[in-house]
Amino acid sequence: MLDLMPKYIQLAQMTDTNELELCIHPDGIVPVLTTLKDHSMAQFTQLIEMTAVDVPKRPHRFELVYCLLSLAYNSRIVVKTYTDELTPVDSASSVYDSAIWLEREVWDMFGVFFANHPDLRRILTDYGFEGHPF
Repeated sequence: MLDLMPKYIQLAQMTDTNELELCIHPDGIVPVLTTLKDHSMAQFTQLIEMTAVDVPKRPHRFELVYCLLSLAYNSRIVVKTYTDELTPVDSASSVYDSAIWLEREVWDMFGVFFANHPDLRRILTDYGFEGHPF
């Protein structure tokens, strides 16, 4: 994978649970996810989870975590990227339909904005709620 996308992948490592983890530049979220989904040697056709981790002391305080599943190869991969309070990240909804709901949850809870999202609105909190709970 690193050879396919050297422009975007900043770190590739194995987790404690023996899963591959890719840390990528935020500009690469759509191209990397598209490659992981469509490449014949990957076939990560399911986005099973997407969340955010808030580390306020970091310059890019939000870490976005995408968990993908390949049924063809019975394997999982974790893709991580980062952003701050003001910089939008491209929506993965053009690659995975399930990203629509998952990104809405991250937007509602953390305030991470997803560019080109088809329906970015609150999903868990009341529409009158100001700010973001996390």
